Amino acid sequence: MAYEDPGWNRASNWLNGDCLEPKAEIHVLGVPMNRSVTPGSCHLAPKAIREALFRFGTYSFSENSDLRHLQANDHGDSKEPEALEDICKQGRAIFLGGDNGVTRPAVKALAQSQNLELSDIGVITLDAHLDLRHLDDGPMNGNPIRGLIEDGLPGSNIVQIGLQSFANSPEYAQFGKDHKIKWVTAEKCFDVSFDVFFKEILDDLTSKTKAVFFDLDIDVLDRAFAPGCPGSRPGGLTPNMARQAARIAGANKKVLAMDIVELDPELDINSCTAMACAACLLEFASGVLASS
Repeated sequence: MAYEDPGWNRASNWLNGDCLEPKAEIHVLGVPMNRSVTPGSCHLAPKAIREALFRFGTYSFSENSDLRHLQANDHGDSKEPEALEDICKQGRAIFLGGDNGVTRPAVKALAQSQNLELSDIGVITLDAHLDLRHLDDGPMNGNPIRGLIEDGLPGSNIVQIGLQSFANSPEYAQFGKDHKIKWVTAEKCFDVSFDVFFKEILDDLTSKTKAVFFDLDIDVLDRAFAPGCPGSRPGGLTPNMARQAARIAGANKKVLAMDIVELDPELDINSCTAMACAACLLEFASGVLASS
């Protein structure tokens, strides 16, 4: 049995309802999709992320705040589009993938929940990949952005950050250029003050749209930090960058939902990747609390 310290407030207990006087609330849904280009076990990720929260507390040093003032509502797991839309109707939402195929139905659910057209929605991604593969084989983790464009989301409403060389193809890059997607390479992220840079990009996107979805594909991280993600590559971002982005996104009231995707727990080492996902969940929640 784990040692329990009455002065240490576990984030896992917070997700299970441990709350002080709440100032706001957040809704969490596991979406165990698993139809990946690289076969794996991403459907196990929601459980792994929840379990990783056991190793975190609820106090944010950067915000000097306790997440227990944010009411967490864990709605379990579901892959049904109606469940995703229902969560978005209830308030700010975090979807725990599953693979990146989660993003397309989640963005559509966000739009429907707010009675908005996809043309009103912005999407900002942290991802090593373009996710613009063809749709011939149906929806999967390699084509959610292309699927959303085909559904009516303008490419000019999409910003993709952390893209890597030798992880994408010229054919799909041309498709993205043709649709005016804004790109930021992983190299560029290291040439700037990342938190300031990310906030500027997000503020610009929110100024042009009515609501924004934040897609965090954990393969944006350097492979050393994300061994439990089959798509991660050497040269990716650091966990601190992902955490900064999640906190900034949560603090922006137009960012109504995010997903955390592409964790395969069966590939993970010492819960390294699951803990990075859990930390980003907490940072987004911290941002939501700070903006309340």
